[in-house]
Amino acid sequence: MTEHTEDNMPNFADSEDSGVSHRVLGTTMPVLEVQLQSGQSVISQGGEMSWMSPSISMSTQTSGAGGSGLGGVFKRALAGGSIFMSEYTAEGETGIVAFATKMPGHIKPISVSAEKEYMVSRHGFMAGTSGITLDVAFQQKLGVGIFSGNGFILQRIGGEGTAWVELSGELVEYDLADGEVMMVHPGHIGLFEASVNLEIQAVKGIKNMLFGADTIFLAKLTGPGKIYLQTLTLPGLAHAIAPYIPQNERSGGGLNIGGVQLS
Repeated sequence: MTEHTEDNMPNFADSEDSGVSHRVLGTTMPVLEVQLQSGQSVISQGGEMSWMSPSISMSTQTSGAGGSGLGGVFKRALAGGSIFMSEYTAEGETGIVAFATKMPGHIKPISVSAEKEYMVSRHGFMAGTSGITLDVAFQQKLGVGIFSGNGFILQRIGGEGTAWVELSGELVEYDLADGEVMMVHPGHIGLFEASVNLEIQAVKGIKNMLFGADTIFLAKLTGPGKIYLQTLTLPGLAHAIAPYIPQNERSGGGLNIGGVQLS
């Protein structure tokens, strides 16, 4: 297969504890390329793959990532996610499989183990090595119009291996000490270590500019552990571009952008 010819193309880097190599290409809209040796596999939610080598075989199943079974299927379906998981395996020779971001932002690799699991926003998981598990861990309604009407949803990344997470906009990292607190708008939560405690709190008397309510919901994140916040939120983006959408694109008294219904 012909290699990329762009100058300063980053080389494939080995992922910690998984034996799988990867590289992230691009800046504003990056893409993850995972290099698989014969017999190696990665998983993703159904429909996430962008391109792959002919030596890569793809299988799709309804079982959860890492074998979490029918329970994982039902949880993902109830949370509005895909019930399908795809596995990509190199057969016979080395190949690549690529996953492109859906929003401007960053791709972050994380090393996952029984001692270090992560919580990620519902669209944050991009791909993982075959030992990674993915399950819905937190779901709470936060009012009409927020997060596609499905509420605030977090998935738990567990198991053993490497996972890659998509974060929107710029990435800001904080290392919270034991008992240290950060109050965050839920849409800005990208990823955090499972050792961090999460509570959703309603703040009354503050006008919500996006949705016209006098209540906002904030996530109280309490250490110890690292948190990774994303500067771009889907509701914020939808409202920013809404004035530029032709009126005939609106239906049912509202505009739906990326699953966010605007009145």
